[in-house]
Amino acid sequence: MPLGGGNKCVCCKKTVYFAEEVHCDGGSFHKSCFRCMVCGKNLDSTTVTVHKDEVHCKSCYGKKYGPKGYGYGVGAGTLNMDTGESLGIAPEEPAPHRPTSNPNPSKLAQRFGGSDRCPRCGKAVYAAEKVIGAGSAWHKIGCFTCASCNKSLESTTLADKDGEIYCKACYGRNFGPKGFGYGLGAGALSHTQ
Repeated sequence: MPLGGGNKCVCCKKTVYFAEEVHCDGGSFHKSCFRCMVCGKNLDSTTVTVHKDEVHCKSCYGKKYGPKGYGYGVGAGTLNMDTGESLGIAPEEPAPHRPTSNPNPSKLAQRFGGSDRCPRCGKAVYAAEKVIGAGSAWHKIGCFTCASCNKSLESTTLADKDGEIYCKACYGRNFGPKGFGYGLGAGALSHTQ
């Protein structure tokens, strides 16, 4: 290669000289030509994403080729329904609905359209807030608490009775053995005649 350059820009097909050359995926670009093919944003080595012969910024690449549906994306973009049409990206046709292969989903999930219901508040429990205890799905915040003292519980600190959950202290106090010698504290150790 001569000192004056000689590589051709992938984008504009003009000669790229060393001082203005950017290498990406085996090709050469002018710095001014190294832009996202969808939105036109300037790119660098930390923001470029390559798909076949196309260079994109990470945002446009995710909208065009990334997974589709709620919860996929980066940052605040995960919560919007932007399909990229404003950037010239054509929306894809949704896949046809196929019934689940699970022959026996939970009865609560069958009744309420796919999500379990919290036994304490009766609202849907989604995966991000779900805790399993006493054979049911509970909201981790606010509902997975002792029915007597309202103390937050963990799977190792609960006891259940009749579909309700309790901390071990309240369970012992309310449903444990009663009578002489079955108390808490120093009273359990006394033996009077």
